[in-house]
Amino acid sequence: MKLLLKAAKLTRRHCILFILTFLTLIGLMIGNYMEVLTLGVLSDTGVDFFTLFPSEKEKEKRGGKISFSDVEEKWKAIDKEEEGIITKEKVERYLLTQKREVNSLNRFNRFMYKIKYKIKRFLRIQETIKVFIVLLFFVASFKAFFLFFSRFTTQMLSIQISRSLKERYFDHIQHLPMSFYQKYNIGTLSSRVSGDANQIAHSMNSFITNYLQTPLTILGALVICFSLSWQLSIVIFFGLPMIAIPVIFVTRKVKKITRQLQRNQERFSSVLIDFLAGIQTVKMFAMEAFSFKKYKEQNNQMAKLETKTAKYDLLTRPILHTITTACLASVMIFGLHILHMKVSELIVFVGMLHLFYEPVKKFAEENSNIQKGVVAAERLYEVLNIRPKIQNSFNAISLPPLKKSIEFEKVHFRYEDQWILKDLSFRINKGETVALVGETGVGKSTVVQLLPRLYEVQKGVIRIDGKPLQAYSQKSLRKQIAFVPQKPFLFYDTIEANIAHGGSFSQEEIILAARKAYAHEFIELLPKGYGTMLAETGKNFSGGQQQRLAIARALVKKASILILDEATSSLDALSEEKIKMAIKELHGEITQIIIAHRLTTIEYADRIIYLDKGQKIAEGSKEELLKTCPEFRLLWKMHFHAKRERVK
Repeated sequence: MKLLLKAAKLTRRHCILFILTFLTLIGLMIGNYMEVLTLGVLSDTGVDFFTLFPSEKEKEKRGGKISFSDVEEKWKAIDKEEEGIITKEKVERYLLTQKREVNSLNRFNRFMYKIKYKIKRFLRIQETIKVFIVLLFFVASFKAFFLFFSRFTTQMLSIQISRSLKERYFDHIQHLPMSFYQKYNIGTLSSRVSGDANQIAHSMNSFITNYLQTPLTILGALVICFSLSWQLSIVIFFGLPMIAIPVIFVTRKVKKITRQLQRNQERFSSVLIDFLAGIQTVKMFAMEAFSFKKYKEQNNQMAKLETKTAKYDLLTRPILHTITTACLASVMIFGLHILHMKVSELIVFVGMLHLFYEPVKKFAEENSNIQKGVVAAERLYEVLNIRPKIQNSFNAISLPPLKKSIEFEKVHFRYEDQWILKDLSFRINKGETVALVGETGVGKSTVVQLLPRLYEVQKGVIRIDGKPLQAYSQKSLRKQIAFVPQKPFLFYDTIEANIAHGGSFSQEEIILAARKAYAHEFIELLPKGYGTMLAETGKNFSGGQQQRLAIARALVKKASILILDEATSSLDALSEEKIKMAIKELHGEITQIIIAHRLTTIEYADRIIYLDKGQKIAEGSKEELLKTCPEFRLLWKMHFHAKRERVK
């Protein structure tokens, strides 16, 4: 429960909504009480003939009989004006002035009698039906007003909590290391950021109902019930244990099943996302039947768990309804036939008893929802409690544009137990274009991920302008690095927004970057130009066009370091030539680190570093490596032989 409240973390705005919700719930509670009392007043037909005469004990002494002298005595006492007639109003006024007669009524009757008399006298209900209608309308409107606003403010609080949770979650996962994303898949993360946050918000609604509204309503109804008739109120204590047992049982079951259900939801989301992302492969290999089978298995498992959850969610209501109905029936029988209560009096008591039992019945349902929220909070905090391993040092400074060099000194790095880089050392001077070459899996991409501190070096040190990376803040470090990946990320927005990527760049700066990336030539041919919307992942553009947009995004940033990670590996010859020209024209302007399988892209590199099994094998210009490095020479020959074959 504490974790649920911690997850909800009320802000100032939330607190205002919380207070408003609390006040409207009190108003609703008062409205419920007014409704019950009004029914009692309206169902009262007036005083009973025997009410005027001696108490039950005195009547028992007389054998339960009333003599004419008793009637004559009372007549004279009531008809003081000697008008010769007696009205109900005269009788009620007389009873209120006679303490002995009022005390002869039971405690319930005394309370109700005074209330009913004052209301009737003030509103003159017996004289006109209009007042009767107005009273009903007022009470109904009062309750309806607070019923609406109590639910509305509760929903608003739920929406605000859900929004804040999603923002906290999304902001948090953005600052987690890349190793986190290797552990959790997209389906798991998307499930938690949406489903769990919404569940926690809905559970807060149930929490407010169960732990604010329910106690207030129950306490008020209990006080009134005992004030009216302690004998009838004892029934409550017989019913409560019978209600508590199914509530406790269902709570445990729901919490257990909810954990299983939410784990399955993650797997279900992952299966769906995987097959949608790989829909081309599914179709090309005619895997539709296989995909459907896998999807159906997860869907069936989800349906089974949802059925169990529904069973326990719905089971408590009929059980509790049976128990409370039996209690209410007992009250009716005991009140009418043992205590000889009037129907109007019994209506009020039963109404108050209903106000007591109804929240108790709802408690089980709402408690099931609360337990779901507790499980969701546990899962959410499994991620929120993960602290970023890579953090700024206490005295971190801002990194200015590169002035001298980037230096790797005896750098070691591993993923789990496998060493990827071993004793790697090299230097890149300002303005140089340096290429990293080697077979797949030798650690080229790892090198360029260590530089912006996406991962932390295990041994050795990386320096920029003579200072280790840890001396600079992560934000300023990454601000000075522009990155073009092998598969560019393009989001659902305009071309202009994709190039700017959240930066505040002018139209001229965006167009200039697009020109340098040879992207302007196809953008200006589009009907809406830079305002053209990209489809999801940019799939309405070719691979070469997407890559040029990614390079334009990197260039508009005006960073002093540019990293291209196999930026041309999947492009056609024409697109590759365009990107190659863009890279060549940037030579000397910014420091470039290029990873490439297609060696034509690195022909203009100042130096080439050849890696093998995480170690530097050779370093030098293209001509130097062709002479001194057999591995590079073989790679070069194979590449250009393949290129000649393609040309043929």
